[in-house]
Amino acid sequence: MAKMELNAHREIGKRDKKIFGQFIEHFHRQIYGGIYEPGSALSDSRGFRKDVLDALKNIEVPVVRWPGGCFVSAYNWKDGVGKNRVPYFDKAWRVEESNEFGTDEFMEYCREIGAEPYICTNAGTGTPEEMSDWVEYCNLESEGKWAKLRIENGYKEPFKVKYWSIGNENYGHWEMGAKEIGEWGSFVRESAKMMKRVDPTIELLAASIPDLDWNIDLLRKAGKYLDWISIHDYWDKPGINNELSNYEYCMAKTVHIEPPIVRTKSILESLGYLGKIRIAFDEWNLRGWYHPHVDSKTEDCVTPRDKNDDNSTYTMADAVFSASVLNACHRHCDVVGMANFAPTVNTRGAVFTNPEGIVLRSTYHVFALYTQQLGDVVIDSWLGDNRSFTVGEGDAAVQVPTLDIVATKRTEDASLRTAIVNRHPEQPETIIVPVGGSYTQATLYSVVGDSKDAYNDVGINQVRTVRRPLAIEGQQLQFDVEPHSVNVLVLA
Repeated sequence: MAKMELNAHREIGKRDKKIFGQFIEHFHRQIYGGIYEPGSALSDSRGFRKDVLDALKNIEVPVVRWPGGCFVSAYNWKDGVGKNRVPYFDKAWRVEESNEFGTDEFMEYCREIGAEPYICTNAGTGTPEEMSDWVEYCNLESEGKWAKLRIENGYKEPFKVKYWSIGNENYGHWEMGAKEIGEWGSFVRESAKMMKRVDPTIELLAASIPDLDWNIDLLRKAGKYLDWISIHDYWDKPGINNELSNYEYCMAKTVHIEPPIVRTKSILESLGYLGKIRIAFDEWNLRGWYHPHVDSKTEDCVTPRDKNDDNSTYTMADAVFSASVLNACHRHCDVVGMANFAPTVNTRGAVFTNPEGIVLRSTYHVFALYTQQLGDVVIDSWLGDNRSFTVGEGDAAVQVPTLDIVATKRTEDASLRTAIVNRHPEQPETIIVPVGGSYTQATLYSVVGDSKDAYNDVGINQVRTVRRPLAIEGQQLQFDVEPHSVNVLVLA
């Protein structure tokens, strides 16, 4: 039995809604056959899948990052605007890119779902001039040939894109145009200068990792131009055979969620940028995407990606882990201002499309629960007698805290809204909450599954959200949360 205490008078900070952001890339079926499918009976006149639009509106997506990802490091945005678009061979993912979905379509899509557009620029084969031209196309009224081209393309009003990232994972050997420590900071500085001279109001991000040497170079050279640094993580790597961890080992990986945030925060502080530059966790997911690198035949590289669409892969492990990431972002709301689940649709996404409709995977229900039920202010909370369970044996054993909580308050009505994650694979947990006389109503919203391996698929609905009213007896509340569940307790 665990005791949970909430202090509504001690506010930790304001939660930025952009931590519920999403990411979409030109990879596999994320764009084509995902959010965009012209000719489908399920699509509107613009080619946007209406069922996907409705699903994303329901989770109130605040910001969408596009077009990559590794894709962007050989992408020229100019090929994806206007009427005369020429396909090219995408060297990142080794497939033909039609350029049918480009900047204009992305802006319309974001506008339709009510999300802020966030553009990641090409810092691989691209140039600072190419990046600044993109800012001109999107944000200037009519000055310059690129703004005029936007108007010619039918968009008189500027798109006013606020968030721009310089590069994607340019520290990595896998990235085309990868950069070394010593050259990255200078490249970012010169790119940022040109981009902000076109529009000084934009907010700039730059690809980074929780590494002191990388950030010394980046921040000493370009820090004054940056508003954010971007970090990524996928905790369960698929390997060459798409071998994914079981529920218990996924839970063991939850102890590795916060260290990258803490390290990056410490680096910002040591270099004098804490409070000036925020962290964007702008690619994250429990499971890395499956895309084996095969150097022989292209089809050997591409065909295995279909394994990403196995819905039985996405279980309560994904839901519970994702909730733990979102809880960590809340706890570090002073420095984490954006997070983007990667990806939104298909691959490892929250929504799966098929010719007849969509499947809402377990992670989708977590986003729906959190965006609809949590508050905007993080408050102090304390959890006593939180037991742990062991995963693994011997020196490899990991002690996993069973419960993970974060408490929030909704400004508009002062209700308390606490996220409670029960990571235990089999056992429910009893929780006691002293409430005094301040609250008279209690409701528990829960994402639950028939088992720890429950999943949703076409005709299979093993993961769902349920609502349960709770009784306050005296001045305390006692209730159980199911194993492998994600919950929000509302006190009003």
